[in-house]
This record gives sequence, C-alpha cells and structure tokens, in this order.
Amino acid sequence: MNLTAVNQTDVCQEYWCPGRSVSLFVYVILYVAAAAVSLLTVCGNLLVIISVSHFKQLHTPANILILSLAVSDLLTGVAVMPFHLTLLIESCWISGPAMCSVFNFVASQATSVSVHTVALIAVDRFLALHSPFFYSEKISPTVICIATLFNWLFSLIYNFILLFVNGNFTDVMCPGKCVYIIDGVSSLIDLLIVFLMPCTLIIILYTHVFVIAKRHATAIRALQVHNRTESSKNRVSDKSERKAAILLGILVIVFLLCLLPYYICSLVIPYSNADLFYVRDVAVIFFFLNSTINPIIYALFYPWFQKSLKLIFTFKVFNKDSSLTNVL
Repeated sequence: MNLTAVNQTDVCQEYWCPGRSVSLFVYVILYVAAAAVSLLTVCGNLLVIISVSHFKQLHTPANILILSLAVSDLLTGVAVMPFHLTLLIESCWISGPAMCSVFNFVASQATSVSVHTVALIAVDRFLALHSPFFYSEKISPTVICIATLFNWLFSLIYNFILLFVNGNFTDVMCPGKCVYIIDGVSSLIDLLIVFLMPCTLIIILYTHVFVIAKRHATAIRALQVHNRTESSKNRVSDKSERKAAILLGILVIVFLLCLLPYYICSLVIPYSNADLFYVRDVAVIFFFLNSTINPIIYALFYPWFQKSLKLIFTFKVFNKDSSLTNVL
C-alpha cells in the first residue's frame, strides 16, 4: 500500500479524537454493517480456499494463484477491515501503538500480495493463450507454487524494510491515532512497485489476451466451412477461453477501480493544504472491499465454485474420497 509522506507535527494537529457525534441507533448500525462486511469477506474467501484446497481437480496453476489471492483477501477480512472500519466509526485508534504497527504492516502485506497476485494471474492467462505448448510443458503447479511463495516473501521483506527499518512508527505516533508516514522518495518507490508497475503489466497483458481470444474466434469461424463437427468442438473450447478471459478481465477492472480512489488521494495529499486524511481513509474502504467482491464474482461466473459450494453446504466434502469429486 502506498504510504503518504507528510509532516509529523501537521499530522498530530490535524488528527483528533472527537466524541461520538451520532445517535446510538446509527452507532449500532455502523458497527453491524462493519461486522457484516468483514464476516462476508472472511466467509467468501474461506469458501474459495476450501474449494481449491480440497478438490484435486482444482489443483491447477491458475487456481493456485486464485488460492493465493483468496488467502490475502482473507487476511484483509480478518486483520485489516475490522480495525480500519472501527477507526472510521470511532474517529480514534483505540487498539494501542503496538497494534497500530501490526495493523499497518498486515494491511501493506495483504495489499502488495493482492496486486502482485493479480499481475501473476494476468501473466498466467497470457502464457496459456499465447504459448499453450510452452505453458502445458513448463508451467506446472510446482512452478506456480514457487512463484507464489516468492511473491509472499518478497512482499514480507519489502514491507518490513519500508515500514520498520527507517523507523516510521517510532518517528510518528500521535496519542489515540494510527498514522503511518514515509518520506517522499520511499512513497514514490512504493507507488511504482506496488501500483504502477504491476497495474501497467496487467493492462498490457489483458489487452493481448483479448486480442488473442478474438483471433482464435476468427480462426475457428473460418474452419466451420471445412469441418462442422470439429469446428463445433473447437468453438466450445474457444468459448471457454473467451469466457475465462472476460471473467478475469472483470476481476481486473473491478480491482483497478477499487485501487484508484486510494492512490489518487495518496498522490494529492502531499501537495495539498487541505485536510484529506479522512477522505483517504474512506477511499481505503473501496480498496478493502475488493477482497469482499472477488468471491462474489467467483460465485457468479465460475461453475466449479458453484458446484464446490453445493458440496460444502451439503457436507458432502466430509465423505470418503470427496476430494476426487468431479466439479468441473
């Protein structure tokens, strides 16, 4: 997550802890809504994790990346969203300085892993369509697991250095507040590594994916004149490829739309005299809501996820050899 570079004194003056300014009814509604969103995020991503982990048919390179994305989204739902939503409701950090450090580290870790995982998914889909023979021979579940592990370790080391090595949390800790600050150069580097580079790669690769899918569709239509039976089989395969590309495109568009408000605020705040910190905190909600939306998109568009849900909710996953069940 891109962190904002500001002056410590200004932050402590502009951040304050007001008393509760809404009625008890509204106060309760806000907490119920916050709990509902967090619970939906946790349950949705937990179902994705159980589905991909349990059914052996789903142990494919693409689904391993989806599993990694679901784990980072689950981390957001468990350890980030409840604290951030509480901060917005209370207008004050009530969990202490130690939890502030943990909260900001976990939020940065989950965010960077999510962005880079979506980039890896784009690379996976591009290779599957552009070089299918290379993909089937070289891109195995083991290779993807190694890439996923490297992604998590890189994010872990990167965020630790960014947040703790240069003493951000020891330099800035206002009473009752959870403020994270890095210098301007580090902020720009973080913006480049966590947002601009992966998102540019995602847009470029998915543009190629849609071009390739369209080219395949044109080639298959040309075959219909020569061999109607064979072209019918190819048409089904091509439709499946295009559907997967469109679905992942929807995931990426939603992902980018959720990220943009926060990063726009992060770019504007250092150069603005206006008090935009609360606006930035509200924009972060859209960032975190992406973790809630992803499992809903899976449920609506992935047949394997729908079948997995039926087996989970009917407790058939506890049957012997249920992991071998056909869910495709």
